[in-house]
Amino acid sequence: MEREQLGSRLGFILLSAGCAIGCGNIWKFPWMTGQNGGGGFVLIYIICLLVLGLPVMIMEFSLGRASQASIVRMYQKIEKPGQKWHIHGYFALIGNVCLMAFYTVVTGWMIYYFVKFITGSNQSIGFVDMKSNPGVNVGCLAIAVFVGFGILSFNLQGGLERATKFMMTVLLLLMIILAIRSILMPGGEEGLKFYLVPDFSKINPSVIVSAMNQAFFTLSLGIGSMAIFGSYIGKERSLMGESINVICLDTFVALVAGLIIFPACFSYDLEVGAGPSLLFDTMATVFNNMGGGRLWGSLFFLFMTFAALSTELAVFENILAAIREMTGWSRAKGSLVCGVGIFLISLTTALGYSVLHFQPFAEGTAWLDFWDFIVSTNLLPLGALVFALFCTSERFGWGWEGFKAEANAGIGLKVQDWMKPIFKYVVPIAIVILYVIGLMNFPWK
Repeated sequence: MEREQLGSRLGFILLSAGCAIGCGNIWKFPWMTGQNGGGGFVLIYIICLLVLGLPVMIMEFSLGRASQASIVRMYQKIEKPGQKWHIHGYFALIGNVCLMAFYTVVTGWMIYYFVKFITGSNQSIGFVDMKSNPGVNVGCLAIAVFVGFGILSFNLQGGLERATKFMMTVLLLLMIILAIRSILMPGGEEGLKFYLVPDFSKINPSVIVSAMNQAFFTLSLGIGSMAIFGSYIGKERSLMGESINVICLDTFVALVAGLIIFPACFSYDLEVGAGPSLLFDTMATVFNNMGGGRLWGSLFFLFMTFAALSTELAVFENILAAIREMTGWSRAKGSLVCGVGIFLISLTTALGYSVLHFQPFAEGTAWLDFWDFIVSTNLLPLGALVFALFCTSERFGWGWEGFKAEANAGIGLKVQDWMKPIFKYVVPIAIVILYVIGLMNFPWK
C-alpha cells in the first residue's frame, strides 16, 4: 500500500497541533489549573512541556518519519532482530482506542452545548442533566464519530489535512476574540492574578504529577499520535524546530483558554475548582448573564467543537492507519469498521452516568474516569518512557546516533550532543519518579 503524504509543511504543523490542541487544552487544562491552585500549576506545567514534552515529541516524530509506518509497525522497521519493542505498538493502539472511548463523548457534549446556544435554548441546559440523559449522549456521540470517520474516508490531503487547516484557523481567531472579551469584564483582574501569579505554597508532589500528566495528555504523547504524522512528512525540515512550533501553538491555546475562563469566573463569582463541569456549567452561566451571551456562547462552543474534532480526527487517523496496515483495507472500509468499533466502546462513557453505572475509584467516579486513568495516568507516561529508552539505548534500542541523524535531517534547529543526558537520563528518571508518586497519591477507593 503506497504511503500517503501531507501536501504542505503548514498542513503538517496544523495537523500535529490539531492533535495536541483540543479538550486537553480547553476543557481539562483549566479545570486542572483550578483544582491545583492556579499560577503555580501553570508554571510547573510549562516546565514539564519544555523538559519532558519537547524531547518526547522529537522522538515520536523521528520514529514515525524513519519508519514511514503506523505505531503497530513502527518499531519493526527500526528495531534489531529479536527485539520486542514492537509490543509497545499494540499497547499504544489500545491507548488511542481508550482515549477515544471518552474523548468522543466529550466532543458530543461540545456539539450539544453549541446547538443549545445557536438555537436559543441556552437557558435550559445543565451539565448534570445533560450527562445523565442517555438519548442526548448517544445521539451526540454518534454525530461526533460519524463526522470524524466521514472526513477520514476521503484521502489524506482532501479530507484530514483540508478540514484541519480550516478548523485550526477559525479556532485560533475565535479564541483571541473571546479572551479579549473575558479579560475586559469587571473583576477580571483577580482571575488573571489567580491564573498567572504562582502561589508556591500550593505546589506539592501531587501538583507536579498532575502537571506532567497534563503535559503528556495535552500533547497526545506516548501512544504514537505524533508519530503517525511524522510518517506522513519528508525530510526537508529537522524535527526539533517542528516540535517547538507545535508545542508553542499548543501552549498558546491552553494559556488563552485560561484567559477566557478565569477572568469570567472571578467576574461572576463562580467556583474555579469545579472540575470537569467547569467549562460547561461555568461558561454557560457566564454567557447567560452577559449582553449578547447567546452569540458569545455560540462562538465559544463552536470553537470548542472545532478543538475537540481536531484532536478526534488526528487520533482517529492514528487508529485507522494502524488497522489499515494490519488488514490492507481501503480508507472507506477501514473508516466504517473503526467508526462502528469506536462508537460501541464509547457507549460505556456515554451511558456511564445513566444506565451503565460504574464507580471504579472514589465515590462519584464513572467510566470517563476509568478510561482517563488508563490513558493519562498510565499509557501516556509509560509510552513516553518507552520512546525515551528505545531512542537513546545504544545496545538495546535505536541508539542516540540513529535517532539524532533522523531528527536532524533537513534544515532547521538541530538536536545537539549536549542534550543527550536530558533525553537519556532526565526524561526517563523524571517519568518513573513522577509515575510512582502519582500511583501512590491516586484517589483509590
